[in-house]
Amino acid sequence: MLSSSTLALSCLLIVSSNVFAAPNLVPAAGQSIPLIRRPQPERTVAQWETWAKNEREVLTVKYGGNMEKRSTGTNLLTNQNADSSYFGTVAIGTPPVSFNVILDTGSSDLWVADQACTTGCSKIQLYNDLSSSTFHNLSEPFDIQYGSGAAEGTLGQDVVQMAGFSVPNQVFAAVTQVTSGLLDPPVSGLLGLGWQSIASSKATPFWQTLASSGAWSNPVMAFQLTRFMNGSNVNTEEPGGSFTMGFVNSSLYTGSIDYQAIPTTPSYWILPMTSLTVQGSSISIPSGSSSYSAIDTGTTLVGGPSSVIQSIFAQIPGSQPGTGNWQGYYTYPCTTAVNVAISFGGPSWPISPADFQLTKISSSQCVGAFFELNTGGTAPNWIVGDTFLKNVYSVFRYNPAAVGFAALSNTATAMNGVNAAPPSATIGSVSASATAGTGGGSNSAPHRWGVPWAPLVGGISIAVGAAWM
Repeated sequence: MLSSSTLALSCLLIVSSNVFAAPNLVPAAGQSIPLIRRPQPERTVAQWETWAKNEREVLTVKYGGNMEKRSTGTNLLTNQNADSSYFGTVAIGTPPVSFNVILDTGSSDLWVADQACTTGCSKIQLYNDLSSSTFHNLSEPFDIQYGSGAAEGTLGQDVVQMAGFSVPNQVFAAVTQVTSGLLDPPVSGLLGLGWQSIASSKATPFWQTLASSGAWSNPVMAFQLTRFMNGSNVNTEEPGGSFTMGFVNSSLYTGSIDYQAIPTTPSYWILPMTSLTVQGSSISIPSGSSSYSAIDTGTTLVGGPSSVIQSIFAQIPGSQPGTGNWQGYYTYPCTTAVNVAISFGGPSWPISPADFQLTKISSSQCVGAFFELNTGGTAPNWIVGDTFLKNVYSVFRYNPAAVGFAALSNTATAMNGVNAAPPSATIGSVSASATAGTGGGSNSAPHRWGVPWAPLVGGISIAVGAAWM
């Protein structure tokens, strides 16, 4: 007979074996197991957007992928010499040193004046390769020619930063000779924002490396430019607006952005000019490739075929062709408000009469901002610069390649003519980085737009000197 303690232990083991045994997963024949669907909570569009983003990122990492960090950035601009040029800042080297550079959608090379520069580079920040631990000398010559002069030096690679973005191996030129007057202090060089196909260095431009690598949240860069040419007590340097990468600033425009596709293999930012009106009258313009226009932030004015420029001023009573240094330009009575509007396949965009009026040359006569231009080679017939671009919010899209315009908001236009301290050069932290592809190797480029240039007289020589960059 079992003792009471032995009997208790036997009962405990029997109970335990039932508790810890594997469950019986085989249902009886014909037995079904009901599934209950819990009601799904309502989600807002924003919640779905967040969920979708997280789902993609989690699965990308889970299955061994890499999530590229995308970002946006803004570079505040300086308006130099009453709308003659607009410059921003880049930082080059390790440790980084900031340089003021013209932002130019009409060319594709980055260059800055080197410490060994002997001509045309006084009173500006100079690049010193010995002070950068990341500089690599490519030992290849570089030269580029503009209508207003030329720059030449040597190609190298270094870390280049702008608006929170970085390219650690950007090819650029440290120039040692610059045509006198090409750089107007405190500008040290130029940042080309055109496509690689027109780069004198053959290097991938800074912006194109960032856009093609997915470093930008959206594959766009955009400009808002201020107007000071008709202001009073204008300083040499005034706030110039903004340049953004990876996004468009919705506070600076109204309505929608009208994008027009680039009609050729990307080189310049080209759009066909489809209509042109002056004082309400339509001007006959060529079609097809003869209507191609380079949208160029580095040019102050608007240049076009002689026949069309003549037709424009024929609509302005009292206009006369310029002579001497003003050859190719036209004068007209300053009391006449000239209204010009241009379309590139979408809306017709008006140009302010204040922008059409380049300068006064007498008590009654003014010079117009449209001039005769005979381009050469494969360059487009029209060069559309800041005279037009000050009147729109302009967007340059990488993929699909297009240029977009939108009407400026009241916030943007309220900045015009408001004297204030220009933005200071700052070197911020890097939010996104991309490595440039191989490049470099060309040592020469043709004249930009194929136009010989004779400097204008007086104060306008400064304005239009920068116009040809």
